[in-house]
Amino acid sequence: MQHTLVEQLRSIVGAAHVLSEGDLTAWEQDWRKRVMGKALAVVRPGSTAEVAAVVRACALAGASIVPQGGNTGLSVGSTPDETGTQVVLSTTRLNRVRTIDRDNLTMTVEAGCILQSLQETAEKEGLLFPLSLAAEGSCTIGGNLGTNAGGTQVVRYGNTRELCLGLEVVTPQGEVWEGLSGLRKDNTGYDLRDLFIGSEGTLGIITAATMKLFPQPAAQLTAWAAVPSMEAAVRLLGLAHRYLGAGLTGFEVMGQFALSLVTKHMPQLRVPFAGLEGAPPYYVLLENSDSESEEHARQRFETLLELAFEDGCVLDAVVAESLSQAHELWHIRENIPLAQAEEGLNIKHDISVAASRIPAFVEHTDALLQREIPGVRLVNFGHLGDGNLHYNVQAPEDGDARAFLDTQEARVNELVYDAVAQFGGSFSAEHGVGTLKADKLAQYKSPVALSMMRAIKRALDPQGLMNPGCMLP
Repeated sequence: MQHTLVEQLRSIVGAAHVLSEGDLTAWEQDWRKRVMGKALAVVRPGSTAEVAAVVRACALAGASIVPQGGNTGLSVGSTPDETGTQVVLSTTRLNRVRTIDRDNLTMTVEAGCILQSLQETAEKEGLLFPLSLAAEGSCTIGGNLGTNAGGTQVVRYGNTRELCLGLEVVTPQGEVWEGLSGLRKDNTGYDLRDLFIGSEGTLGIITAATMKLFPQPAAQLTAWAAVPSMEAAVRLLGLAHRYLGAGLTGFEVMGQFALSLVTKHMPQLRVPFAGLEGAPPYYVLLENSDSESEEHARQRFETLLELAFEDGCVLDAVVAESLSQAHELWHIRENIPLAQAEEGLNIKHDISVAASRIPAFVEHTDALLQREIPGVRLVNFGHLGDGNLHYNVQAPEDGDARAFLDTQEARVNELVYDAVAQFGGSFSAEHGVGTLKADKLAQYKSPVALSMMRAIKRALDPQGLMNPGCMLP
């Protein structure tokens, strides 16, 4: 039966686009190299019609499908299991920009388009596609939609969900829902689009999307500020909202230890204020985009920083004098995960808490971890503007990182996620649940919510063939 299915798949998409032998690590191993699966085949359809035909063939054979974009996910949500019976459906050949509607400020694109290429396509049209992630050179818009990815500009533009107006989806039965509307108002029943966004391929396969575009800002200013505490960072956020309004497009917080790893492992990157005696515990990277002149934007920015100095929530600050300097500052922030990886294996968290409660959460959880597991090092950074922290935990300095992971990961996760729940937050902010955190969903999601989610899954995918084991255990 499996051999017959593989032959059918070859007849649908062409033999060159069905991979079942040789080194398939690029599709069978997750981005962080935590899990290695075994696929029956990797199928790379080149059109929506081919995706639908592949799904129908798999449904007839009872073979489950694991949709996969750029395979850059951090929650093991697009990796096959070890049975060798699952079909990995790669969307990377669905990579066309179908239309750009300048007057409607929309772009209709296929799911396999690389995020960076969409940014560049919009820029060539004099427009902005604001979704921005560390993996933007590799991740695909279909994967971004599947996980409802966030990134660095959520404070202004929202998650991927807020940037999407319509979808084209292949259902688990191999039918095509054509919902590529560019409408901003359409109240004609249930919002099917929002069902599929964030569903991580468990309800169907997104093959195309209509995304929002925006005018390019006339001016963009970036500042790096040293702050005396997390409370001060939140006060600075309040001032930024008040004086920059919708112009506030980025607000990142970085712990001193997180930046010390960048200085240690990437000395070519010059971290502002690094090495100063009595270094502040936190730093903020904030960005202001203005539709008016650069002079107007700089005036607003300077007013904000003056008030922040008077308030005491900023100890020192530097404003980028050019676009290249701004890129250098963002490059430092984006290299924290790479520097942490250089330091050794670590326990990653992608949590969200209301920004107003983050200082209390950090104080409580820092003390809890230090008390329960002496010597742990906390790599705390993230998108404070929207309440999303990457609250990561590194092994003690001279400890065995692998042994630490093996013996302490479950305990660390329990302590962190219980604290997140105590402060009314979420254990998954922008990386998705995947298979890595599926058990946590069952633990922390309300029974009523889980019951509704399972009812939706049963209704749309009664055979349970779409990404089984992902999200819903």
